[in-house]
Amino acid sequence: MSTIAELRRVLGACRTIAVVGLSPQWHRPSHFAARYMQVHGYRIVPVNPSAPEILGEKSYASITEAAREHAIDMVDCFR
Repeated sequence: MSTIAELRRVLGACRTIAVVGLSPQWHRPSHFAARYMQVHGYRIVPVNPSAPEILGEKSYASITEAAREHAIDMVDCFR
């Protein structure tokens, strides 16, 4: 189990986060969580093949496609 200190260290080191399943709909949990992270200084890379843009960022069809253009530190998956 991770400690709070470990989680803070990881989140402090990971500044670019790809969010798989990020919804363009503001009321969905993935949108709310990604927006919160974005407001707090994280670079969000949306991964959703059915949306061209989310939260002002280009959306990608896959992690592989997103990784061609961004150095991704962490992947956050929503189902």
